[in-house]
Amino acid sequence: MENSDVTEPLIEVEGNEVIRGKWWNRVLDAEEAKQQVLFSLPMIITNGFYYLIPLISVMFAGHLGQLHLAGATLANSWATVSGYAFMVGLSGALETLCGQGFGAKSFKLLGIHLQTACITSTIFSIIISFIWFFTEQLLLFLRQDPQIAETAGLYTKFLIPSIFAYGYIQNILRFLQTQSVVRPLILFSSIPLVFHIGITYCLVHLTPLGFKGAPLATSVTLWLTFLMLAAYVMFSKEFNLTWQGFSLESFSYILTNLKLAIPSAAMVCLEYWAFEILVFLAGLMPNSEVTTSLIAICVNTEAITFNFTYGLSAAASTRVSNELGAGRPDRAKSAMIVTLKLCGVLSLILILALGFGHNIWAGLFSDSSEILKLFASLTPLLAISIVIDSLQGILSGVVRGCGWQQTAVYVNLGTFYFIGMTSAAILAFKFKLYVKGLWTGMACGMLCQAFTLMLIIMCTQWTKLQLAEEKPKKGESILA
Repeated sequence: MENSDVTEPLIEVEGNEVIRGKWWNRVLDAEEAKQQVLFSLPMIITNGFYYLIPLISVMFAGHLGQLHLAGATLANSWATVSGYAFMVGLSGALETLCGQGFGAKSFKLLGIHLQTACITSTIFSIIISFIWFFTEQLLLFLRQDPQIAETAGLYTKFLIPSIFAYGYIQNILRFLQTQSVVRPLILFSSIPLVFHIGITYCLVHLTPLGFKGAPLATSVTLWLTFLMLAAYVMFSKEFNLTWQGFSLESFSYILTNLKLAIPSAAMVCLEYWAFEILVFLAGLMPNSEVTTSLIAICVNTEAITFNFTYGLSAAASTRVSNELGAGRPDRAKSAMIVTLKLCGVLSLILILALGFGHNIWAGLFSDSSEILKLFASLTPLLAISIVIDSLQGILSGVVRGCGWQQTAVYVNLGTFYFIGMTSAAILAFKFKLYVKGLWTGMACGMLCQAFTLMLIIMCTQWTKLQLAEEKPKKGESILA
């Protein structure tokens, strides 16, 4: 994405005459919108393909039997909330560091920050590996079925190598994203996905590994993906300025990285965990089999629709961080406004699709007429929450671009748990609204989160929003 100091005016002046631009330019900066759409689409596709890799392994495992399906599904859910989501969050530090560094033309620092992030990821991957190794014991402590817990524990053990590769992949994706190198990512996600289907089939059906081959295939594919991306960064001439080889200097930026990485990981995990708690609370209700299935469908719907807005969130983060790094806070604010308008258009498309196709969508999860009827009654509420979640996703991207992760952690903690969870529990159990109460409470939490982030952003004087040092000294971090 090319950044210029001069933007084309929406209203041009010639002599004493005012020549108005095209009407859509007055509503939306067409060039900025076009750049963001072209940036967002590859990110949406890439994110979707990487999301499918572990899911395909679960599908192969599920065809081996009902117990295998239950164990693999539980293991994948546990791996997501305890590991993969955490790694996505950790990499958020690079959206600030590399994004602002690229805007400030401190190109060498991008490669150094990438190496630092990989060091940080390695440390936390080791910790997560120990947690995953004792998955069975943890699930038994949480009163899960012993057989399912044992199967899930076995599955998770073979996922352990994947957490290292997944962390490195997320770091490289942020390194490329902040330089607006996104189109090649479609290739680097589609090829592994195709190979993964073959690898999983071979390990599950053509080797003695059987069930264990499914999670092992995820680990193998993710490592192959990482090696492909690493080779691209190291050997492509496109990154001659931003990747200048390995450097011991990266160790000196570990604290700088952690100051942003840990709050960024907390931002992501607090939201993931809130939705998992909803599923747990649904299991405490009368007719728990139906309520749990219903909430699970809603959570999955919310997660899938958020994958579409994720591309715009990444665009907001990149554009804001690049412009702030270049010392153009006004341009950063303008880019954010364009992203919010695009988010409104995308949200409208998503809720129309849900409104007209909710029966078809719910039918993909269940054949139960009761669940289909209940999901239809929840659709208006779910549509509202999708709009709110899309908005907060964009605002969270702006927060990462500005480097306000620590503030966002307190916002997420207060809104999702003190407001969202409390409201959900009261409405569901005290007022007997059950599933509608749970989702209404969570929607209230998301609304408060979006409103708070919007208030913080609106109260910020963008013209005074500068980096700690406008022109960092040679070899010094722009945020150090």
